[in-house]
Amino acid sequence: MKKHNIYQVFTRLFGNTNQTNTPWGTIEQNGVGKFSDFTTTALNEIRKLGISHIWYTGVPHHAVIRNYSEFGIANDHPSVVKGRAGSPYAVKDYYSVNPDLADDPSQRNQEFSALIARTHHAGMKVIIDIVPNHVARVYQGLNNPHGVRDFGVDDDTRVAYAKDNNFYYIPNQAFELPDALQANPPLGGEQHPSLQVPFKEFPAKWTGNGSRLAKPNHDDWYETVKVNYGVKPDGSKDFPTLPDDFHDKSAQQHYQFWQGKEVPDSWIKFRDIALYWLSQGVDGFRYDMAEMVPVEFWSFMNSSIKHVNPDAFLMAEVYQPHLYRDYIQLGKMDYLYDKVDLYDALKDVIQGKGSTKEIGRIQHELRDIEHHMLHFIDNHDEQRIASAEFAGSGDKGKPAMLVSACLSSSPTMIYFGQEVGEAGSEQAGFGQPSRTSIFDYIGVPAHQRWMNHGRFDGGQLSPSETELRVFYSKLLNLTLNSYALCGMYHDLYAANYKNFAEMKDKLYAFARSDKQQAIIVATNFSDQEEKTIELVIPPQLVQLWNLSDGQYPIVDKLNQQTYQLNVSNSQAQIDIHLAPLATHFLCLDNLQQFRG
Repeated sequence: MKKHNIYQVFTRLFGNTNQTNTPWGTIEQNGVGKFSDFTTTALNEIRKLGISHIWYTGVPHHAVIRNYSEFGIANDHPSVVKGRAGSPYAVKDYYSVNPDLADDPSQRNQEFSALIARTHHAGMKVIIDIVPNHVARVYQGLNNPHGVRDFGVDDDTRVAYAKDNNFYYIPNQAFELPDALQANPPLGGEQHPSLQVPFKEFPAKWTGNGSRLAKPNHDDWYETVKVNYGVKPDGSKDFPTLPDDFHDKSAQQHYQFWQGKEVPDSWIKFRDIALYWLSQGVDGFRYDMAEMVPVEFWSFMNSSIKHVNPDAFLMAEVYQPHLYRDYIQLGKMDYLYDKVDLYDALKDVIQGKGSTKEIGRIQHELRDIEHHMLHFIDNHDEQRIASAEFAGSGDKGKPAMLVSACLSSSPTMIYFGQEVGEAGSEQAGFGQPSRTSIFDYIGVPAHQRWMNHGRFDGGQLSPSETELRVFYSKLLNLTLNSYALCGMYHDLYAANYKNFAEMKDKLYAFARSDKQQAIIVATNFSDQEEKTIELVIPPQLVQLWNLSDGQYPIVDKLNQQTYQLNVSNSQAQIDIHLAPLATHFLCLDNLQQFRG
């Protein structure tokens, strides 16, 4: 077991230096990032930030507005594309990559292969998206391996459901666009030539979020269609189910279970997609909305992946805590988003709506699966920390980042620009401010200042932005190199409840330790109040760490300060001042020397 740090980067936006930021702007107006913008220098700087894996978001070829017909790519109808650049979660060709990202669209797959090689050379692993629950309304594979058939081409469209149909249908009804598109037209109302002919789909397919309406609502995922995994419209399953005792079985045992069993065609298609990208050098996948796909499929899919690459990195969105253990133990996921519990709790504390006491409760409730619960405080779905709608500054996220990165042995994920306080305040078009748009061509201002026209040296950052990035770099590198973070968790909130007193909802402390090292994390979420306390280390920890009476230097490796751990009669305490937004990472190394 070891810590990992993931750098989520929206690939289309990373290298864009254009600062025009016209709402609904074209590539010519607003620019676009390319695979080639991830230079050796850029990748080395990302690695030095303390990153082990890069999640290149938005790589598979999804529906776009731009005309690539000269490369044999069919134009997508603007009425079923969100934004001008399109949603990365409406994939139209799983064996090709987004042509927007290539310097030469005819060589787009080759350019991505070169990026995979550069990333590996920089010492990092590569993660890409797989979106198994839905695909674009029009799917067209242009790079299919021999024998691979496109989704839906062999479906019997006369029936609502058949086991080997890839989609669900609404027989004898044509698809209709949501009424709200009249008030909020595609491309912001631009009279695009492709809109002169209405989009046609007959018979209509179920929408990606499961809507069975031929005319879905605007908040349905109308630009996508639901993939059929052998779940009948009444909810019953048309495939084998796992035995009751399979929660404790290995990935290899799951793989053996599926050998010789008949499974729906969609299962085979997605397994083959994953194995194809593994063969191209990809090291893992991030699965969108995994809980909308039956857990038996994940057993089949992920055990097939692990059979080929036991070290493949598999992470997924699951937002229902009662399903966590099923998707980890039965679905063989490595990591799930800890969004509903830890992220939400930390956001509430930052915004003054919640208490730090919830952190310990969450850690206790997830203690058996803590390593599998991926931590983050920013990603493409969430409001930027520095946005006015969230915290208002990147510095206010520092205590949450410290807790998020150190609370458990789980991986930590950051979103590009987070480390320099990106606020996501641009009105991009379809995307709304507070989140960096994933639907439009746009620049990312704070990140652009770090890029410094391709130098990737932070040359245009403000002093506060530079200081924030230094904090992230120190913290992330500490997490990769502090093995006690994969040791035991020790709550310090209860022992310090009286010391925290009137600031008990803003202060938090905990420890983790192994045989060699103890780490004490202490932080203050308030940006106004401060408090000097005697941080109490309870007797059971003094005994566990085998500390005799005396004073021990304990080094704050985030702030390069040394404190004294005072031990007397099996009691221990550290005198520490918790300034506004204080973040302390206190290390007691070489525990072995204290043992008799």
